[in-house]
Amino acid sequence: MVCQTIKAGYECSFMTKKGCGFNGGSCYAIIDRCEGCNRIIELPTGQYCKVYPDPSSKWLSGNCPTASHIKKDLKESSQKINPLKASKRGKH
Repeated sequence: MVCQTIKAGYECSFMTKKGCGFNGGSCYAIIDRCEGCNRIIELPTGQYCKVYPDPSSKWLSGNCPTASHIKKDLKESSQKINPLKASKRGKH
């Protein structure tokens, strides 16, 4: 349904005929770590995330999974090779 509380006019899965069903009855504003993300919407009541109703909970275990302003470092795995086994493989 379309939100009728904080994000009026935006689709929300927590909105019901009885009102907002999210914890506390409305979405929470973004936190400092969200600044710069392209998923932020500016409303008269403040800045909110388009994706998550409680953005601070997404930063508890590290980086937010949908943060567009964070570069994800991909680490190449360097596997240790047993020199004895490697020498046997090369003697075919």
